[in-house]
This record gives sequence, C-alpha cells and structure tokens, in this order.
Amino acid sequence: MSAPLWEGRPPTIGMIRPRPMSVAMHTLEDPIHPPLLDAYRAVAEQVRQFDKDRWLAGLYAPEDRRDHLYALYAFSGEIGRIREVVSDPLPGEIRARWWADMIAGDRGSEGESHPVAAALTDTMRRFELPAADLVRLIDARIFDLYDDPMPDFETLEAYCDDTSVAIIRLAARVLADGRDPHVDAVARHAGRAYGLTMILRGLPAQAARGQVFLPLDLLARHGLGRDDVLSGRATPALTAALGEVRAHARDELLATRRLIHDIPPEVTAAFLPVSLVDMCLTRMERPNHDPYRMPVETPQWRRQLRLWRAARRARKAAKRFWHQV
Repeated sequence: MSAPLWEGRPPTIGMIRPRPMSVAMHTLEDPIHPPLLDAYRAVAEQVRQFDKDRWLAGLYAPEDRRDHLYALYAFSGEIGRIREVVSDPLPGEIRARWWADMIAGDRGSEGESHPVAAALTDTMRRFELPAADLVRLIDARIFDLYDDPMPDFETLEAYCDDTSVAIIRLAARVLADGRDPHVDAVARHAGRAYGLTMILRGLPAQAARGQVFLPLDLLARHGLGRDDVLSGRATPALTAALGEVRAHARDELLATRRLIHDIPPEVTAAFLPVSLVDMCLTRMERPNHDPYRMPVETPQWRRQLRLWRAARRARKAAKRFWHQV
C-alpha cells in the first residue's frame, strides 16, 4: 500500500473512532444564538450528504472549530454545484454574484435566512477570514458555468489555487483561531494535489455536461482536442494525457509530504482530506482503467481508515513538536 500523507504504523480497523457529529460547544467570545445554531446544524448535514470525505475529516477537528469548517466546506459545495442547478450560464452568474455581494456585505440581511450564508458570514466575522479569498473562489468557479476548456496548465493551477488551496488555507486559519498559521507553501501543494485529483475523478460527469478541464496545451501535446475529451472514448493518447496530470498531482502530493510536518499541530485537520488523494490516484493508475466507465471510488471504510491513520500520525507529530518546544 502506498504511503499516506503522514507516515506511521498501520492500525487495526476496530480502532477507528472519529468523534460523533454534534453542534460544537463554542468557546469563542460571543455565544451562538438559536437561529445560528440551526444554520450550523443544517450546514453540517449538507456537508455530510454532499462531501462525506470532508465531513469525516472535520470530525477530527476540535469541537469548537468543527462547525466553522463545515460552514466553509458547505459554501465551497454551494458554489461548486451552481452549474447543476441552473439551466444556462446567465442565471448561474447571477447566483454567483449574489454570493459575492453577500460576502462583501452588500446584501444587508438577505443572507440571514440562508443557512450556508448565515453560517459562513458568522464564521468570517469570528475568525476574520479575508472576503477577497472567498470572492476569488467564486470568480474562479464562473469557469464551471461555460464549456470552454482550460487554455493551459498554468491556468489550471491558478484555478486550483483559488478553489482547493484557498479552502485549505481558510480552514487552517479557522483552526488557528483567526491567526495566519503561515502554511501557504504546504497548502499550495496540498490543494493542487487535491484539486487536480478531484478533476480527474470527475471526468465522466464533466464530459457528460460538455465540460473540459484538461488544458489545451496538454491536449495539443498528445494530438488531442476538446472533442476527443467529450467523446467518452479512452484512447491511448487520452490515457497518456491523463497520466501526465496524475504525475503532476503526485509531484504535488510528494511536496506536501515533505512539508506537512512543519505545519502548526492545531491546523492538521485542514489537511486531512488530502490523505485520500493517493487512494484515488492509485485506482486511476490500474492497468486498463477506463476513466469514463470505471468509477474512482473506494469503500467508505477504507476512506475512514485512511483519515484515521492520517489523524493519528498528526497527533503523534504534534506530541513530538510540543516536546521539543
């Protein structure tokens, strides 16, 4: 089995005991009042339903930070699903702009009735999260509404930076009580590894929607065009192009592993979802894998096991860190 994000001895399956979901007992300066408690309950359930891996990873966060991580993850999911709930790009852009205005504070009390908006704005206020980072995520996701391919690999990396990398950075800031935890370098590698892998994993759904995330310069190097990606046929040339993206994701994952032990111990939960990247890449690398017809899924118990192992190694690394301080 390939090495997970944090190294260490494998546990037995029966040792997996993530803490159960609950509304956190917040210890921040001002209490959360009942309407907001309901909003946080709703976002936790939304993440559990639509982003199970991040929900499971969130169970390893401190209880007074967990719901705030779910607010970030629910927001990311809301923006990522806009294309699925609109009929064409224009209403999608209108919906995205509403979110940007709400984050900028230009919508007054409109967001109070929307659980994700209410929880997100409360989280932003408590932890002084930069609105600009969240607006950049929205702007990056505007690309999802259209059928244009990525022009080049540099643009694809920038897309990952504004989406997956940004969420890891913001989650780390929440876990650091609103301080800058100085994890930008490792977050960039981790977010790119995660983002590229999720794009590869979503290829069948993207092709069905007429969507192409593979960069044109990459396709051209392999003698391919946009229609080749949308054809639903795993040709040798397309297999080679996908292999190049996987190799890049593995490079980013390797860089993450080199730097992960230098992060502050309290922010490790923000990086736990990245521990699942290797499992996805390994399944894609199997001989005769068809990216259109062979789902890149692993049993939930295996994902939970990998998350538990990564969290356990992070706790051991934290003990060593505090012993040295």
